[in-house]
Amino acid sequence: MSGVRVLVGTRKGAFILTADGKRSRWDVSGPHFAGWEIYHLKGSPADPDRLYASQTSGWFGQVIQRSCDGGKTWETPGGGVTTAPGQMPKGESNKFVYDASPPTGKPLTTHQWYDGTQHPWEFKRVWHLEPSLTDPDTVYAGVEDAALFRSSDGGTSWQELAGMRGHGTGPKWQPGAGGMCLHTILLDPRNPKRIYVAISAAGAFRTDDGGTTWRPINRGLHSQYIPEPTAEVGHCVHRIALHPSRPNVLFMQKHWDVMRSDDGGDSWREVSGNLPTDFGFVIDVHAHEPDTVYVVPIKSDAEHYPPDGKLRVFRSRKGGNEWEPLTKGLPQRDCYVNVLRDAMCVDALEPCGVYFGTTGGQVYASADGGDSWTPIVRDLPAVLSVEVQALP
Repeated sequence: MSGVRVLVGTRKGAFILTADGKRSRWDVSGPHFAGWEIYHLKGSPADPDRLYASQTSGWFGQVIQRSCDGGKTWETPGGGVTTAPGQMPKGESNKFVYDASPPTGKPLTTHQWYDGTQHPWEFKRVWHLEPSLTDPDTVYAGVEDAALFRSSDGGTSWQELAGMRGHGTGPKWQPGAGGMCLHTILLDPRNPKRIYVAISAAGAFRTDDGGTTWRPINRGLHSQYIPEPTAEVGHCVHRIALHPSRPNVLFMQKHWDVMRSDDGGDSWREVSGNLPTDFGFVIDVHAHEPDTVYVVPIKSDAEHYPPDGKLRVFRSRKGGNEWEPLTKGLPQRDCYVNVLRDAMCVDALEPCGVYFGTTGGQVYASADGGDSWTPIVRDLPAVLSVEVQALP
């Protein structure tokens, strides 16, 4: 790999940061879709020129954008080229329709909150896009209200994998503070029929048949803020990560607690250890060291900023429990930004690069596995997502 492309989604557009393998000098392109919320921007592992973006506006609604040239130009699949800021593209890519009669379970037209009130399922936005590991035209979308969709034609048309909501617990799911969103999609590189997803606030789920049937994988999770703290569903999972060489080992940042599973999510155990707080949103795994894990602790669910105003990434080299603060190059006073759930990623260069973005508009990078950090861009709108794509 000769270089990397860092894809940044923000409250007011997308930015593309490009560097060679040394990662010392960065070219910045953007804003793309200026003024629009870009909840997620991700590249295809199968094609370095293919990018997908979730473009959202309270006025125009939800649009999926696609680039086939690394972000130089964009098009709405099925709807032609978007040529003007604020223009609402027309096409099939904006059609996400819930399936009211899923193949398993009862018809799903409403979900129930803890107070017993019934709420209709409503499509609001796409939180996460996950391109296939092998086919640039296949991409998954996690949406709010929580559901999973798949496109096999480059984002032109979308079909709900209705077994996700229809397996039986869907009516019991609850919205987290940010909404009832399916925000994490993990594809198992060794088993193409296995997919993991996470929903706030419902928990983690797994399919072993390519998305037809699903089951919750939340045994061992404990959440004091729900009526049944060890319930099958209802847990506010913020993020899940895995290492490609060991896909049965999962790491989770929950609303509270950092968790680990060694059996594909069948059971979980806490590995928060000596973290200053076990609340946070992001979690990721070193590209070459399956037991090296990164989190960014946030003070609490009421105070969404780093403890003591010190921005610190914490690293465990033992798969959890023992954590060390990484602070070189990061502000250690008067820092009150947040790091959101999709705003951390790693590259596969040697040494491994680690990246994260903040609600203050900074994107930090480490070219040495987290030992030191530098802001590669500042003063962007609040960062919603950070992803990295290998360049040949």
